[in-house]
Order: sequence, then structure tokens, then C-alpha cells
Amino acid sequence: MSSKFELPKLSRRSLLKATALAGVAQVASPFVVTSWAADVVKIGMDNCLTGTYAATGKNEIIGAQLAVDQMNAKGGILGRKVEMLVEDSTSGDAGTAVQKARKLIDRDQVNFILGNVNSALAQAIANVAYEKKILHIVPGGHTDTITGSNCHWNVFRVCNTTRMQTNSISKVLFEKYGKKWYFITPDYAFGHTLQQGFEASLKEFGGTKVGGDLVPLQTTDFSSYLIKAQAANPEVIIVLTSGEDMVNTLKQAVQFGLDKRFHIAGAQQELEALNGLPPEARIGSWVFEWYWKQPNVPHVAEFVSEIRKRTGGHVPTARTWFGFASAWTCALAAANAKSLDSVKMAKALQGFKLPPEIALMPKDTVYREGDNQLMPTLYVGHAQAKGKDDPEDLFVVDMEVDGSKAAPSVDQTGCKMTWPA
Repeated sequence: MSSKFELPKLSRRSLLKATALAGVAQVASPFVVTSWAADVVKIGMDNCLTGTYAATGKNEIIGAQLAVDQMNAKGGILGRKVEMLVEDSTSGDAGTAVQKARKLIDRDQVNFILGNVNSALAQAIANVAYEKKILHIVPGGHTDTITGSNCHWNVFRVCNTTRMQTNSISKVLFEKYGKKWYFITPDYAFGHTLQQGFEASLKEFGGTKVGGDLVPLQTTDFSSYLIKAQAANPEVIIVLTSGEDMVNTLKQAVQFGLDKRFHIAGAQQELEALNGLPPEARIGSWVFEWYWKQPNVPHVAEFVSEIRKRTGGHVPTARTWFGFASAWTCALAAANAKSLDSVKMAKALQGFKLPPEIALMPKDTVYREGDNQLMPTLYVGHAQAKGKDDPEDLFVVDMEVDGSKAAPSVDQTGCKMTWPA
């Protein structure tokens, strides 16, 4: 399906109608409207503003707000002004996330819902969105089931699945750093599916799992887990925590000197975590899902510049891009469906390629038909203590992986899409 996005042209009749409703209408350019139809289009964001994922959740909101501002500068969605309403889901309470989703849908009457960083919360929100038949874009909840065995016709995901991440880096870790792995895994859906992916690769390659621990979310003291990892004498310690938990894991691993004896690695790494670490703890091999330093990719420099203006000079992270691409997906769906009907918009996104100014990636970035999973580029590389030209250049990309090649097939995901009659 084409990725061309054209804002709807206003006919004289519709323009006069907008004038009557708003009192005045001025057209600054063929596609920029300075007076709006009476009704606004509402995007609801149900995301983490407090807890271990607060930094990542807030960055998704920053990216989404930039997208909303750009939409409004170009005529909004179907000629209507766009507003974003934000609710704090917390970082780990599914009940709160569901309550906030119902508020956004039932009371605030949003047209779209976005969220969540936490995979379990994202799945809970997806179930509410399915019940309410509203388009749900998941910016950054990674567990496989969201676009796998628990997939829904109205739920689309921007970030990678956990299996895409593990498939992109497992062979590198096995061939370069060793066959004996120990796991430190957060004890919820995201961590479970990450470890399952790594274990599948390890079995395929003929390696050995020498041990592992499931760690409660928002753990601060990792000493007992690190002592057990050291005693197991692995070649690679696979760290699957994220957010503040990742920061605490790596800080303490370096304090114990484990980085001198074993290779530290994992799947998902994020700039928020690397920024929160002292230079000596910025270690290991990881997967980034988007990186701000892509000098040969069109439009990235402009995106970085816009985000710097909004964040006191800080560069965008993958989370910023997740929010940006998720919010723009709402506008693109409506524009291509020429409607705010959820079924029509979901149909319009089947096989849809994000335009380059939204994708900001070196390869085609497409919503796969059949499971609604975006197929972006994955960036495999290693952390670095300090950036040469910028203090936030803390990751070196060693290899780019095409998401469509890292992803299991739709059949393998277990997604059985059922559409409304």
C-alpha cells in the first residue's frame, strides 16, 4: 500500500461550513487551516509517568506531542484540530492502566488510544480498546503476544517484538562471546518472552543455559542475583531488565567487577538507561530500536533538531520516535481511510509503509498485514562510555538488521486476526 500522505483538500462548501461554526476562516496555504471545524480529534495517551518507566514514558509523550503539533500545522486530521490527552498508567499497575483507558474512551471520548511502555499494561489497554472497538497504537510494549496470540484487528504496534530483538543479536553473542549464558530477567511478560526468545536461539545454536533469576519489577538491590550469576561461571550474562532496573543492574555488576570476568549483554537497550549510568557502567552488547545519529538517513537531522528545542538540548531516544510514529500513524490511518471509523482505518493500515519523514530509518518501514506489527530496522551494537562529538552519543551501531528478516512469520506468531462482521 502506498505511503503517500495527502491532507484532505477543503471544498468551498466545507470551508464555508467551518466559517459558520468557528466564526472566521482563513486559509494560509492550500493545506494549512487557521480555523477549525467545531469538533476536535482526540488522541488519548495512557502511559507511564511515574515509577521505573517514567523517563521512557515521558519521552514517548514528547515525541507524540511533536507529531500532534505538526499535524495541526498541516491542517489537523480530516480538517479538524488534534488534541492529545495524557493519563498516568503508573509503571506496573494494570488496574490503573485499564481505569485510565476507560476514562479516556468513555468520558473523554478519544478517537485513538496510545500506550504503553510496560508490556503487561499495553496488553491490558489493548483488551479494553478491542472491547470498545477503538484504534490502539502500542508505542513501546514489546511482549510477543500483543501482535501474536493475543492480537486484535484494531491494535497496531510500533516497537519491535521481543523475538525480533533476540533474533537480531543472539548469533552475534553466541559466536563472539560464548555458549554458556546466565539470565537476569524481569518477572513479567516482557522479560519472560525475551528470555524465551534467547533460550530458543541458544538451543538452536547448541549452547547452554547455566542458570537464571526472575527479578521483581522495581528491584533496587541486585547483589544476590549477581552473586548467583558469578557462581554459575557463564561466558555471557544476559541482562533483560529495563528502565531504572537496568541502571541498577549494570551499576552493581560493574561494582562487583563482573564486566571484567564475563561479557554483559542483552536485547533491548535504551538511551535513557545509558544516560543514567556513570561512564564506567556503560558496557555491553545490545539492540537499539532507533538511534538519533543516522547522518545518511533523510529527515533524521530535522527531527533531532526539533526535539532538542523541546528538551533543553537533549537528543531524541527510541522512545521519542515511538511516540512520534504512533501519533502520526493515527493521522495517516484517517487520511488514507478518509474516515475516523476504526475498521476503515485499520484496513487502511494493512501493509502500509510509513513515509520517510515519519519512518526516519534506512529501510522501508511497513505495518505487516496479518498481525499489524511494524517492521522497522534494528540496530545491533555496543555501548560506549563517552561520545566523541556529543555527550549523548553513547551507542555504536555495528550492524543494521531488517525487521522483516528478524521477525517470525505471521503464522509463527500465533496471531489469528478476527475482524468485525
